[in-house]
Amino acid sequence: QVQLVESGGGLVQPGGSLRLSCAASGSMFRNVVMGWYRQAPGKERELVATITSGGTTNYADSVKGRCTISRDSGKNTVYLQMDSLEPEDTAVYYCYARILTAQFWGQGTQVTVSS
Repeated sequence: QVQLVESGGGLVQPGGSLRLSCAASGSMFRNVVMGWYRQAPGKERELVATITSGGTTNYADSVKGRCTISRDSGKNTVYLQMDSLEPEDTAVYYCYARILTAQFWGQGTQVTVSS
């Protein structure tokens, strides 16, 4: 089992920045993909960004150039730096981890972009 705990969400004005953190604990393996998904009201959960244990990243087109995912393997922590935030980025952001075929989710953290 893997436990994921997110932090860093909140209210920010359009054009602002936030950094989300996700601390993982439990049975971690070397080859684990971690990342972030988000779900806005009335919409399906969607990929934001992922990063492999080797550092390969993948971003949704909607956040490319505005978000940066990174990880500290020593701390089993993944970060999502979000810049130039837009109202459309408002959603609950979920941390995600995949080890082989097993998937794990955090409880989610709310990000609200509003003036």
